[in-house]
Amino acid sequence: MEEKKMSINIAPDKAAGTYSNLAIIAHSQAEFVVDFASVLPGLQQANVQSRIIMTPENAKRLLNALADNVSKYEKQFGTIILNNGKPVPGSTFPLSFGSGEA
Repeated sequence: MEEKKMSINIAPDKAAGTYSNLAIIAHSQAEFVVDFASVLPGLQQANVQSRIIMTPENAKRLLNALADNVSKYEKQFGTIILNNGKPVPGSTFPLSFGSGEA
């Protein structure tokens, strides 16, 4: 079977990306919701920068793609150490990713 190629365009206002150091994940039977937020030092409130809603099938595809890319990253640059909520040396606040259920 011939593989189809897809062209992906990115608008200039999206090309710079959005920084996130916190992800909150919720799900229902029909969808996964991922809120990407940024937490700034000294603040008790995280500001959601982007919300992504996807089907369970696409969420699993994303999981597999991230696992594959993390594996490739670690082969090239070394193991990523998780500090389990403790501050990363040189940072001013802990970076964390949470999960929840809708």
